[in-house]
Amino acid sequence: MLLLLLALMGEPHLVRKQAQIMGTVVEIQVWTADEGAADRGAEAAFAELRRLEALMTDWRDDSTVGKLNQHAGDGTWVPLDPDTARVLEKSLEVARRSHGAFDITVGVFRGLWKLDNDVDGTIPAPADVAARARLVGWKDLLLDARKPAARLRRKGQRVTLGGIAKGYAVDRAVEKLRQGGLSDFIVQAGGDFYASGKRGDRAWRVGVRDPRGRRDEYFAMAEISNEAFSTSGDYERFVIRGGQRYHHILDARTGMPAKGARGVTVLAKNAFDADAWDTTLFLLGPKRAAALLAELPGIEMVLVDDRNQVHQSAGMARRLKILRPPTDGP
Repeated sequence: MLLLLLALMGEPHLVRKQAQIMGTVVEIQVWTADEGAADRGAEAAFAELRRLEALMTDWRDDSTVGKLNQHAGDGTWVPLDPDTARVLEKSLEVARRSHGAFDITVGVFRGLWKLDNDVDGTIPAPADVAARARLVGWKDLLLDARKPAARLRRKGQRVTLGGIAKGYAVDRAVEKLRQGGLSDFIVQAGGDFYASGKRGDRAWRVGVRDPRGRRDEYFAMAEISNEAFSTSGDYERFVIRGGQRYHHILDARTGMPAKGARGVTVLAKNAFDADAWDTTLFLLGPKRAAALLAELPGIEMVLVDDRNQVHQSAGMARRLKILRPPTDGP
């Protein structure tokens, strides 16, 4: 009733829109007095996200990524659309800088770990994990940026863009909203978040999820404007067996769930960078993440390690308000 009254009075208010895209709930919130502009902007943003999903999903053989996987090892150079080419190029850059910690060829494990669309708690046999791990290798993804085109060297290899594509897509959604004349809004796709402008007279407030708390519990918060805030955690898709947590963020070297971190949140100027680096820093763990972070200007981090200790970069520590210690647990 209050929002309706504000709309009728022409006062700025919050307009919320949601859609299920890229395997997650995408929410757009716009602070505006023009609800029609918010509606049109959100629809344009959702349409762009659906377009990018159709190109980059590895669940469809007719997507660009699907075709690349279908032709693995047969020598075919698969033509790339400009968006997928940019994401593959960025993926290889992050793989190089992280010495292979980030590796999109972990797509080979799809269907082995039952932690995604078909959660049944099955832990794969070590021999099956090892067999697929032999097919992992980011250097086997060859990219010809001039065409552009790509190919995978070995039969059976697969790429997945689950650790980076949503950030790219969020940035494209932001562009659509701004093209529609909107300046004060947020776009959130799962753990990927971009805040533009302000909410009224203050910056947007975002929370850092408590890795062992309830879904709506945060142990820290920050105010951000014209920045991205992206989180990777071991709590989205997981099972616990024998007191051990098995989750969906896999170590490319072993094919097993990564150890060393429970959750990582990255602050960056764009969602593409934030999405790529939060996954990478999670995979590296606190010590190696801190070392790499020194080489990444403009990237700030807060990391909860596997002992429930909180690690922050200097820039994040100046921005983040710790509300309480994270909850401990398996």
